[in-house]
Amino acid sequence: MSAALEVVTLGTGSPLPDPNRAGPSTLVRAGGATLLVDAGRGVLMRMAAAATGAPQLGAVLVTHLHSDHLTDLNDLITTRWVMSFGPPSPLRVAGPPGIRGVVDGLLASLAPDVSYRLAHHADLTSPPAVEVTEHSDGPVLELDDVSVTAAPTDHRPAAPSVAYRIERDGHAVVIAGDTIPCEGLDRLCAGADVLVHTVVRDDLIRSLPVARLHDVCDYHSTVAQAAQTAARAGVETLVLTHCVPAVAPGAEEEWLALARAEFPGEVVLAADLSSVPAG
Repeated sequence: MSAALEVVTLGTGSPLPDPNRAGPSTLVRAGGATLLVDAGRGVLMRMAAAATGAPQLGAVLVTHLHSDHLTDLNDLITTRWVMSFGPPSPLRVAGPPGIRGVVDGLLASLAPDVSYRLAHHADLTSPPAVEVTEHSDGPVLELDDVSVTAAPTDHRPAAPSVAYRIERDGHAVVIAGDTIPCEGLDRLCAGADVLVHTVVRDDLIRSLPVARLHDVCDYHSTVAQAAQTAARAGVETLVLTHCVPAVAPGAEEEWLALARAEFPGEVVLAADLSSVPAG
């Protein structure tokens, strides 16, 4: 019997290009619904490796408007458009206030490409259809027996930012995005099966003589803070992703130990295409 929900960490990297880690993106399979949270660098290649295509997505959920979480949203829009061969199905995109302007800008940048394809393919009769909704707190959407709820997070000055809770059959996963500990995330995580949380190692970052890198610590949770959030909420499994700096080969247990010191549940240090069931 399959799980009520399955989390696939498509891309677990950071803004720094990494040959082994795509940009931030997480797939959630929930019965007949497939949801994508964020669309970082290389997301379509990782989706292909997870046997999922852009036409199969029920929605794209954006946590915030930092470029590393949005780099390939344009690729998703184009690929869904040209690879959907049945009746037109708009791509649903949800995100914090501001996401509508981002999508409008992406569509404007794609205008030449769209005009070429409309001129070349007789069966393409209209440009890509994207349905955008903006959310800060509360219900986002429902697909069959799946519900999605947002709550505000704290990633200032990248504001507003949100996390998402995806529920099905009494089970829930939360995708935190980038944030420091905050009330909104605590509320969203209460009793969840799985929390996927971006993390940093401030001890390693502050040892580097680059002030701009030190700024990263201001608005991301440390491993310990993410683990404390999971413990407060009674989460069963904590998934660490978007690790900054990237986890050095052989250092995996060091990262896991920092989380386990604060959280009694299962801890997963995610790689690209890691799969975590819920329920």
